[in-house]
Amino acid sequence: MKVRIAYIEEPPFYWTADDHRVTGADIELADVTLRAIGVDSIEHHLTSFEELLPGVQEGRWDMNVPIFVTPERAQRVAFSVPVWSLADGFLLLHGNPKALTSYAAVAARHDARLGIVAGTVQFDAAKSAGVSDSQVVTFKDQPHAIDALLAGQIDAYASTAVGSRVLARDSSELEAVSLGQSNAGRAPVGAFSFNRSNDGLLQAVNEQLRKYLGSADHRARMAKYGLAETELDSVSAS
Repeated sequence: MKVRIAYIEEPPFYWTADDHRVTGADIELADVTLRAIGVDSIEHHLTSFEELLPGVQEGRWDMNVPIFVTPERAQRVAFSVPVWSLADGFLLLHGNPKALTSYAAVAARHDARLGIVAGTVQFDAAKSAGVSDSQVVTFKDQPHAIDALLAGQIDAYASTAVGSRVLARDSSELEAVSLGQSNAGRAPVGAFSFNRSNDGLLQAVNEQLRKYLGSADHRARMAKYGLAETELDSVSAS
């Protein structure tokens, strides 16, 4: 049994290592889960964020790595049970010269430029906080956004808190700021996604995830990539 899974370049969740091996927290979770349900061949497809949902809808691959679940996305694909719950965060140049500690802080400074990967939930969060269109610079992927940050073309890059802190940990030029929970009091959740007609694979993955999430092995594997237990606890019983 072979499963084709699409991913993008976004450490620590999924990325292509220097040795061309596909790795990351969610890649490892997918591998453990799929092997447990009898999959003997896993084929990784590198794509862009904007192609994840169309690709699985059109059958170019069988499933996507976890992304945030939204009502709009759930109309297009079938999501698995949640695998993590993550707050937003900013990646900034060391020293945070414009004191950008929230979306509202960005909105309050008309000279602040916020980098966001096109189509991500961070765009809606920024707009809800009053960040103007003229302040937002969109990118096709995380590597391009980080290059722009290092070049001084943007003042902050908005993604997840865990992603920001892991990237900042590995760079003397960068620092991270966690933006905390959403206004609803709970960080949004992420899940694998599937073609809505692929119910057999979805149900098999869900059954295994329910057994595995929150286990000692799961926590140890995720900790290697910087995910804290609080980012796993709220979904481990889903």
